[in-house]
Amino acid sequence: MSVVFMGTPALALPCLEAAAAWAARRAARLSVITQPDRPRGRSGQPQPSPVKARALELGVEIHQPPRLRADADLLAALAAAPPRVIVVVAYGQLLPPAVLEAPALGCVNVHFSALPRWRGAAPVQRAIMAGDTTTGIDTMLMDVGLDTGPILLHEPTPIGAHETAGELADRLAALAPDVLTHTLDALEAGALTPQPQDDA
Repeated sequence: MSVVFMGTPALALPCLEAAAAWAARRAARLSVITQPDRPRGRSGQPQPSPVKARALELGVEIHQPPRLRADADLLAALAAAPPRVIVVVAYGQLLPPAVLEAPALGCVNVHFSALPRWRGAAPVQRAIMAGDTTTGIDTMLMDVGLDTGPILLHEPTPIGAHETAGELADRLAALAPDVLTHTLDALEAGALTPQPQDDA
């Protein structure tokens, strides 16, 4: 059995740790898909993403396709040996149908806001800009739309009156691993019924 984690920024690291622990408990092989190294800092030298840096420390297989949907070898490998589940946290690319359909338990996305209110990019910032008083962590089964898949679990949390987007993002990142672990456990046990989002 294998587990694939897809993510890029530091915000995804707590969930990477949770996915690694979940895979280890099942003697499953973990692999990571993340964005290619990008120039950073004053030197302009390519640097690994935070997720890649941690994956190197974990000693797991790493893939960095510039465009996932154009990487025929990686898509073929996923089709030939489908993972049990793919966990996606701020990866940065839309997933093609071949990836969405590969894992037995589906592609589980960890979203840093209450769906369907804030789909797409910058959900933490948009919740604060709108003056929302609550937000949360949602896990959902991904489909071909942008954050349109059915919701698996929702963990609400209030937004502090003076909380910044950075502070809220850090707090949500700390909440996310427990929500992800509970989601994966319940999916594995067949104890979750995905709830369609209200598109209205």
